[in-house]
Amino acid sequence: MTDTPGWASPSSSEPPSDGVRPPADAPAAVPGPSAPPQSTPQAPGWNGQYGQYGQQPGAPARPGWGRPGGQGPYGYGQHSPRPGVIPLRPLGVGELLDGAVTTVRRHWRTTLSLALGVAVLEQAGQVGVRFLVSGKTGSSTQIVQFAASIPLSVLLNVLATALLTIVVSRAVLGRTVTAADAWREARPRLPQLLGVTLLATLLSAGVLVLGFAPLFLYGGGSVGAAALLSLLGLASLPVALWLWVRYSLAAPALMLEKQGVITSLSRSARLVRGSWWRILGVNLLAQVMALVFALVIAMPFTIAGMALGYIDLEQQSSFDGTITQSTATLIITAISGIISSTLTIPFLGTLGVLIYVDQRIRREALDIELARAAGLPEYGGTGWGGDQPPAAG
Repeated sequence: MTDTPGWASPSSSEPPSDGVRPPADAPAAVPGPSAPPQSTPQAPGWNGQYGQYGQQPGAPARPGWGRPGGQGPYGYGQHSPRPGVIPLRPLGVGELLDGAVTTVRRHWRTTLSLALGVAVLEQAGQVGVRFLVSGKTGSSTQIVQFAASIPLSVLLNVLATALLTIVVSRAVLGRTVTAADAWREARPRLPQLLGVTLLATLLSAGVLVLGFAPLFLYGGGSVGAAALLSLLGLASLPVALWLWVRYSLAAPALMLEKQGVITSLSRSARLVRGSWWRILGVNLLAQVMALVFALVIAMPFTIAGMALGYIDLEQQSSFDGTITQSTATLIITAISGIISSTLTIPFLGTLGVLIYVDQRIRREALDIELARAAGLPEYGGTGWGGDQPPAAG
């Protein structure tokens, strides 16, 4: 996507206050009799009575942010302007999840085709690694297989994140984008996105390694010492989780704001500040939903494999301690993984971008800029109005 004012990072280097949504630069006047009176000392909206986001006294009223009950041109809630897959206002948890599903549903040709390609490559790589490594590394075969598949998984995750970010950035504005267009616009940012992904992963995973390294290096002896080292490792878990959430918005910041690796990490930390628990809850809920869905998809394939005798209730182990799987079992597992990943990858990737958009709406009045970029005349844009949305792809 081209670098529009709606996605440009704020010009000020200081993060906006969490208690005030900064007004947009010179917002357009609201036409029609539904505009609030100019004499109103404070525009209705997310003020102290209805929420934590108020508007400075004397600032021009923003369309779409009326009080509950419908004041203003759009009112508050379901009447907010919605040029694309989400209403342009702070979103609840259910609205974030619904926005992710709506994006996949409306733009299924692009999102599912991208996810299918990534899922096929990922499963093919995992099956290839299993064939190459199986039985050649003794009892550590499973660990070697997992470690060998990590680089491919990271690369494919970066690719999926980049492409889906472009798709969502268009879907929020009510526009469509093809897979070829998404690739063409995301390709220049892939090296930087790989860098920010690796750095964010190393920061969180590195804490876990440092926390559990003493326990693994401990030669044994005192039970009390081993227990203390175990507690040290467990203490690193919340720190790693805190870092993961803190930098979870770095990827969309890098892709949409055209910033560097370090700047994107700092940008994510600023956007997450004050909303850490909320973002953690949304991500955990989405991960649980994706896991349950993947298990539901895998169940019929497992039952079919058991019925055909390809999958045993108990996996067979060889004399050297390695677990063996037949070729038919690997194929069945791969097919199940492709189907589940094709449906869960776009859902999780889309949700991450929508969380980023929601945080910027809450902190930086991004809804105003997005409405203008979408062409809503009430916000000073040109083109179709809020009652004439473009056809969804």
